[in-house]
Amino acid sequence: MKTLMRTVSVAAIGVVASAAIASAADGKLKIGMTFQEMNNPYFVSMQEALMEAADFLGAEVIVTDAGHDVAKQISDVEDMLQQNIDILLLNPTDSAGIEAAVKMAKDAGVIVVAVDANANGPVDTFVGSKNRDAGYMSCKYLSESLDGDGEVAILDGIPVIPILQRVEGCKAALEEFPGITLVDVQNGRQDRSVALGVVENMIQAHPNLEGVFSVNDGGAMGALSAIQGSGRDIKLTSVDGAPEAVDAIAKGTPFIETTAQFPRDQVRVGLGMALAQLWGARVVPAEVPIDVRVVDSENAEGFSW
Repeated sequence: MKTLMRTVSVAAIGVVASAAIASAADGKLKIGMTFQEMNNPYFVSMQEALMEAADFLGAEVIVTDAGHDVAKQISDVEDMLQQNIDILLLNPTDSAGIEAAVKMAKDAGVIVVAVDANANGPVDTFVGSKNRDAGYMSCKYLSESLDGDGEVAILDGIPVIPILQRVEGCKAALEEFPGITLVDVQNGRQDRSVALGVVENMIQAHPNLEGVFSVNDGGAMGALSAIQGSGRDIKLTSVDGAPEAVDAIAKGTPFIETTAQFPRDQVRVGLGMALAQLWGARVVPAEVPIDVRVVDSENAEGFSW
């Protein structure tokens, strides 16, 4: 990681800073947003909300997809700064690794707001879901659906802070039920096809498995296929609130609950925090947590991001 940080040269910082200090010739607000990935409906909906807000403001938007490559994300931020952005909305693919880009943006006088996942460095504001609460709520729901007794497993994901917090919350909930036994934790990488194989192996390895918690709905859809293919009575819960997950819950499948996040609200609030600082606000909060909500068969039909 230290080697990666050194790749941001002093010369690059100087070029970017001099470019960003000058305002755009037409005075038009310019917003940059870099996503950790765009192959995910969650982030697609976030981008849609950003574009709607920018259209309302008459602002220009530059959007990039890091594809979970922190070196690319740093390079993308450099490019944005050379285009004189006023605001950087940052959805980091690596919270520690992106610190060089955060420092570069601040040196250039740009307002930096981290969205969904926080970043190291002098971020002005972080706006993100209550991920620990989400994991806790889903695993409490799962445990209660099993009447507090049975074997369960966790379908883990990429070790970024939101995912780590969901797992932490899940384990805290499971510990409240003495009859619940956590028998397996495996990484499905938040990917449907990977999760399918991982959960198939879980099911084969644990003949008494009765419940699975997935850290996101993408992995959960793979888990659902594995569960349905096994013919076993295994309950599934997750975090996100993605449309296909909500649809599966509404149809009465083994997927019984997802704790929904609100990606559109996160980017709207994040942009609002940045604008407040751009307009001179001095008491903008350093962190804005966004509530999450249980979605099950009772309310799935009417729910959407």
